[in-house]
Amino acid sequence: MPPTLLIADDHPLFRDALKRLVAGFWPEVEVFEAADAEGVFALVEAQPQADLLLLDLSMPGARGFGVLVHLRAQHPALPVVMVSARDDADTRRRALEHGAVGFLSKSASPAEMQRTLDAVLAGEPPEPPPSARPVDPDERAIAARLARLTPAQFRVLSRVAAGLLNKQIAFELGIGEATVKAHMGAVLDKLGASNRTQAVLMLGRLGLEPPAPIPDEG
Repeated sequence: MPPTLLIADDHPLFRDALKRLVAGFWPEVEVFEAADAEGVFALVEAQPQADLLLLDLSMPGARGFGVLVHLRAQHPALPVVMVSARDDADTRRRALEHGAVGFLSKSASPAEMQRTLDAVLAGEPPEPPPSARPVDPDERAIAARLARLTPAQFRVLSRVAAGLLNKQIAFELGIGEATVKAHMGAVLDKLGASNRTQAVLMLGRLGLEPPAPIPDEG
């Protein structure tokens, strides 16, 4: 039976190229797409029987490993392969440490992509790059705390990390400001953070770039 694949990447040309490649591997493959983190969340909910998610490491709403950690906590049965233009050993090891079952460089050859995807779909365990440094224990501990967040709490934290005000978050999510504050309070409790800044810095430990300035709100 042909697999069902989910592709999450913000570049339409890359998504199209990837779709053509996997269609060459499995002519009857079903492919569904998303272009940002919100799209990924909706896609995974809509396709619970998907066999594999190819997740871009850097796209709107997903800068680093936070979305990977959240998805693995919410959908542990869905295998995730990280896809990235970054191809260093440390990035590969971090992806595997945070729950990815494979890693693909965007510069990988079609043959390498097929080998990786075949191995993942066959349930073969990934091999961490031998030259990579061990993942920081503090980063591992923060990931475990982030995994406890509900989808609503993670969405609020992600928007706080992007520098949005409570009223902007409320508008984007279609909820009241009081609900935003309640979600953020729950985030602080679960992360063991004393304020919004500390919570964003904790999320930033799973990122690839420094977080945006955080508005000083309650």
